[in-house]
Amino acid sequence: MHLAIDHQTVYRYGEPANHSIQYLRLTPLSCVGQAVRSWTVDAPSRMPQWRDAYDNIVHVLTIDRPHSEVRVRVFGEIDTQDTNGIVPAENEPVAAAVFLRETALTEPDEAIRGVAEPMRSLVERDRLNALHRMMNTIRDAMDYRIGETDARTTAPAALAAESGVCQDHAHVFISCARTLGIPARYVSGYLFAGEQEETYTAGHAWAEALVPGLGWVGFDVANRVCPGEAYVRAAVGRDYLDAAPVRGARRGGGDEDLDVQVRVAQAQHQAQA
Repeated sequence: MHLAIDHQTVYRYGEPANHSIQYLRLTPLSCVGQAVRSWTVDAPSRMPQWRDAYDNIVHVLTIDRPHSEVRVRVFGEIDTQDTNGIVPAENEPVAAAVFLRETALTEPDEAIRGVAEPMRSLVERDRLNALHRMMNTIRDAMDYRIGETDARTTAPAALAAESGVCQDHAHVFISCARTLGIPARYVSGYLFAGEQEETYTAGHAWAEALVPGLGWVGFDVANRVCPGEAYVRAAVGRDYLDAAPVRGARRGGGDEDLDVQVRVAQAQHQAQA
């Protein structure tokens, strides 16, 4: 599949900010299942680029003059292939054990353990099947509902609320997997949902769990599927905070308004083929 992505993030401040810094994990890498044809990061200042501990491309946007708005746009085209959600585990920049570590967003509670523990015996016999069952169990327990959680919502809080968005589904899945001793990580990226002109207010997120003999297998709990050719991986980490598309801080600025618009479509010439 040949996908065209256009993602714009705009911060508007009630009064001028004196300084702001944003870490942008918005640049996909070519890897198994995806080949980046072109990619542009457009921002109001020059941005040094580096690779973080998880091999994500990070741009650091710093503005040291008074400003009332920060506008970041990324756009480009990517070819994707269906790998049944599998990403090879070889040549990883960090050991898989890193993704067993709990974080503030994924620390389990008794309810999380209550979802995970019934899967333990099956995990020992058939890890892949157990993970699929766990994905569906979590989705059965949690509606997809926008506006009831935010970037600070923990996995236990989302499970207790019985609702959330893709970020929350991923965090609950990751927390359950780690409870069972399975390395699991958070993935941020994009999803082509099949509507050519659909515009969203966020990117997409899912989880990956390590399955011996296969590699990292993706689980999109919100949609009850393993990622296929409609998915583009942008960044990975232990949780949302490690892989957030845009994350930063500012000095001054007063109240803040955030506007995000994401459009993922099939590239025009492919759609007409």
